[in-house]
Amino acid sequence: MTDEGRDDMLDMEIDAYIHCVSAFIKLAQSEYQLLTEIIPEHHQKKTFDSLIQESLDNLMIEGDNIVSAARKAIIRHDYSAVLTIFPILRHLKQTKPEFDQVLQGTAASTKNKLPSLITSMETTGAKALEDFADNIKNNPDKEYNMPKDGTVHELTSNAILFLQQLLEFQETAGAMLASQVLGDTYNIPLDPRETSSSASSYSSEFSRRLLSTYICKVLGNLQLNLLSKSKVYEDPALSAIFLHNNYNYILKSLEKSELIQLVAVTQKTAERSYREHIEQQILTYQRSWLKVTDYISERNLPVFQPGVKLKDKERQVIKERFKGFNDGLEELCKIQKAWAIPDTEQRDKIRQAQKTIVQEIYAAFLNRYGNVPFTKNPEKYIKYRVEQVGEMIEKLFDTSA
Repeated sequence: MTDEGRDDMLDMEIDAYIHCVSAFIKLAQSEYQLLTEIIPEHHQKKTFDSLIQESLDNLMIEGDNIVSAARKAIIRHDYSAVLTIFPILRHLKQTKPEFDQVLQGTAASTKNKLPSLITSMETTGAKALEDFADNIKNNPDKEYNMPKDGTVHELTSNAILFLQQLLEFQETAGAMLASQVLGDTYNIPLDPRETSSSASSYSSEFSRRLLSTYICKVLGNLQLNLLSKSKVYEDPALSAIFLHNNYNYILKSLEKSELIQLVAVTQKTAERSYREHIEQQILTYQRSWLKVTDYISERNLPVFQPGVKLKDKERQVIKERFKGFNDGLEELCKIQKAWAIPDTEQRDKIRQAQKTIVQEIYAAFLNRYGNVPFTKNPEKYIKYRVEQVGEMIEKLFDTSA
């Protein structure tokens, strides 16, 4: 079965269970209404308790099965599957007042079944959230599954997808974290009004702060893991492109969703921080071109007297500079052509910046030495016009060019 087919089946099961919960309440209400018309008053509650037991037990067993499936999903790190309990838990909490009302007068063991299931789901959900954060930090594969072209890592896209899916269940996820009294773990100062033993009494603002801190923790863990993974690349420039791509993907994904507002609840400077990281990686990448431009940069060039015949050694120096630049340009363009920058805006920006830097230095060098008689075969050394150099750089990060 395909992942899509499995997801569709899962959605149907969730939907079916939610409808069963609503149907149980409606049927129980009707049953009690009918019972009051038939059974003497002093027998009504006990009779009602007996009548609904089998249906209620079946509903709870099915709920326990969902919790059990979620726990197994946690063990195999299938966190998307764990999300099945979020819509169910949200529905159970929304319908709890009706549950309580229809079950009033029943035995304590009957009344406690739903709260027990809710607690079990909250505990499992909170465990899943914590395990997910730890898994992002400790995801082991360094060389295995590393993109050869430095594109966005699967870990990054999976982490962001999970956080985006959480957005639909903000209150539920926040309450899960709050129910486990994770204030100490997350270093969140507790407001006395927010520290009731009942999870439901946590304010939505406190839950939101907990969820924000949790998301920031996941993003922090992801960043640490990406830094570790980037060291797999032998070329520092490819390492920089990899980090740039991943940081840029994270920032764009945060900005496209409400995640950026949630992050800002506890980390006001997160957006600026990501932009700084991205710019830093661009600067690191640009340093890879120094080994090309250093051959022709003004500070490394010998001074020649105009009109004075060049010595053999001076002619050789100019030849070496042209050859070094040509070879370096060709090598870098060949290597970096295979690298990837998925974001077209960033790709164009990086290309354009590099093109400007190299063309300016090359144009100045060509202007100074292009007409100097340093060789009988100028075409062997002056292989490229300034425009051609620009055209080569414009083909970086594009295997189809």
